Amino acid sequence: MSAALTQNDFLNGRVTLWQPKGGYRAGVDPVLLAASIPAQSGQQILELGSGAGAAFLCLAARVPNLAIHAVEVQPEYAALAHRNARDNDADATIWEGDLAALPADLRQRQFDHVLANPPYFDRTASTAAQDAGRDMAMGEDTTLSTWVEVAAKRLAPKGTATFVHRAERLPDLLSAMQDALGSLQVMPLQARAGRDANLVLVRGVKGGRAAFRLHAPVRLHEGDAHTHDGESYTAQIRAVLRDGVALPFP
Repeated sequence: MSAALTQNDFLNGRVTLWQPKGGYRAGVDPVLLAASIPAQSGQQILELGSGAGAAFLCLAARVPNLAIHAVEVQPEYAALAHRNARDNDADATIWEGDLAALPADLRQRQFDHVLANPPYFDRTASTAAQDAGRDMAMGEDTTLSTWVEVAAKRLAPKGTATFVHRAERLPDLLSAMQDALGSLQVMPLQARAGRDANLVLVRGVKGGRAAFRLHAPVRLHEGDAHTHDGESYTAQIRAVLRDGVALPFP
């Protein structure tokens, strides 16, 4: 990871995030993930693969008094997550380690909600990034089935596990989730009208028994194409990204 850092604002400055200038940098995906979590004050939250902490910090900014735990395998990013949690006054415990081999203390805990933004790209079908931190964050070392298995095991009954991922990996994600979770739901995220969704939010419930639901796409940008400088988010997504408004599953 590059030693150079930048400090960036999220949610109109309600969250400030130190992150590497040249490594993996948080975009809108973790913010949308955080906005989708149906957390309530006082609940227990676990993020798997937190990076520098963008998702759990945005969730903490929206819902007060959460007890947050976050697991990150890369020491540099775990240190940034700890620093960012402290700087944002978030009640978060950062665990440095592999999610496939969680510390014993963490394995004794159950959580109301687990969230994760797993690496998007299959290493066997993608080119490695030059920055080692970015490559590990974006390239799948741990299988999706392991991410899902760990999330399901850490959930309390009726707890939710929510993932954001690329739409092309949806079959793999659903295949892993259907054996461990129920009440599966998919919310496609569509860049613009008339385009295929390139991202999906996917949720399962521990012990859930409701039928599978594929929701209508949520559109991120106005118009059919990018025609001018500056952002073009829809009013709904602008409220999520700027004001910290929730993005609930219907």
